[in-house]
Amino acid sequence: MNTSGPDNNPAADSNNCRVMATAVDRPFVIHLWEDRTRGEQWIPSYDARALALLSDEFLRIASNNAVENGQRTFEFKAVTPGVHHLVFEKRMGWKFTAEDRRVFRVEAGNLSGG
Repeated sequence: MNTSGPDNNPAADSNNCRVMATAVDRPFVIHLWEDRTRGEQWIPSYDARALALLSDEFLRIASNNAVENGQRTFEFKAVTPGVHHLVFEKRMGWKFTAEDRRVFRVEAGNLSGG
């Protein structure tokens, strides 16, 4: 689940790609809106040899008991220096295709100034 599949070509989404600069072993976060009432769930795809998922939390925002929507926070860190792609697809349990897709280009340097 944590590795890019053959259809996850981040280059195809280069015009919608968000660039993030970080350092190896320094945590960074990505916040995404999720409406669980509709069955939405963000699924990350990435190379687990390059990036590590540190935490995945959901903060419910709505005050209505019948609604469960809020902000999903993913915390990652780069394990190796270089350029890594992180792809999120918003999935619905009953659909075969993604509702939405977010692509991040993570540029990880060394803490020692590289």
